[in-house]
Amino acid sequence: MAASKTSLPAISPDGNLSRYLEQIRSFPMLEQQQEYMLAKSWKERGDVDAAHQLVTSHLRLVAKIAMGYRGYGLPVADLISEGNLGMMHAVKKFEPEKGFRLATYAMWWIKAAIQEYILRSWSLVKIGTTAGQKKLFFNLRRIKGQIQAIDDGDLKPEQVTQIATQLDVSEAEVISMNQRMAGNDRSLNVPLSRDGEGSGEWQDWLEDDSEDQETTFAEHEEFSARKRLMLEAMQGLNEREQRILQARRLAEPPLTLEDLASEFGVSRERIRQIEVRAFEKLQKAVRDKAEEMKLLPSEEGALLPA
Repeated sequence: MAASKTSLPAISPDGNLSRYLEQIRSFPMLEQQQEYMLAKSWKERGDVDAAHQLVTSHLRLVAKIAMGYRGYGLPVADLISEGNLGMMHAVKKFEPEKGFRLATYAMWWIKAAIQEYILRSWSLVKIGTTAGQKKLFFNLRRIKGQIQAIDDGDLKPEQVTQIATQLDVSEAEVISMNQRMAGNDRSLNVPLSRDGEGSGEWQDWLEDDSEDQETTFAEHEEFSARKRLMLEAMQGLNEREQRILQARRLAEPPLTLEDLASEFGVSRERIRQIEVRAFEKLQKAVRDKAEEMKLLPSEEGALLPA
């Protein structure tokens, strides 16, 4: 996107993040019709001021998403900067005639930009090359929180097994990734500024009493779009594939390979093969449909549950 006449706000060299957060709160959120007209102006006439308004009105969304990745040991200022680049790219590619809000579309570009930066920056980047390893990298902390294992250090054998089963990776990969990621969770009570005086804490930003309409709407649109696309794609699977995929990927808690092997009278390995093949077919169908609808960038494609 061309350089704007008005530059984007940036975090100061002294790392005063709270000042930046207050600054971006001053940009108004756009009504749907305002957003549509600005996007049309940028798309059809190259109106740089319109593009700038689209970007700045979504900087709070970028910051909120970036905060969700603060546990990877990287400066939040850098995460926000990368997310802002993703936001600008989303504006460049956005097509308002498709009927989706910019926040829904931009969310994928923001996450993709931040995740790629994290993978480039971490020492484990050399092993984070397969889809399974990336899925483990970006979901391990969340699942540990669900099973209350965040502060336990080394995982217990039963926890390793549970995580490996849920993410469809080996137990050795879970153990290795957990060891590499150990010690990088940040406390929500860490001060926002380096001097720690008068700037508030991380949780002050996360616990905003005002209604975040933009994020709420984006999350609702995202969920609805994902559900609709997945249900449509499921129709391309046969009954056995649908049953196995629903039981293994969508049920809470998921059924074990043993349970399904008994149900269908085949081996555990056969169930695993059917699950993998069905999931790959579903991923392709969802991705193709999403790209056709311009719902998300093809580089992301993360529409399905891990």
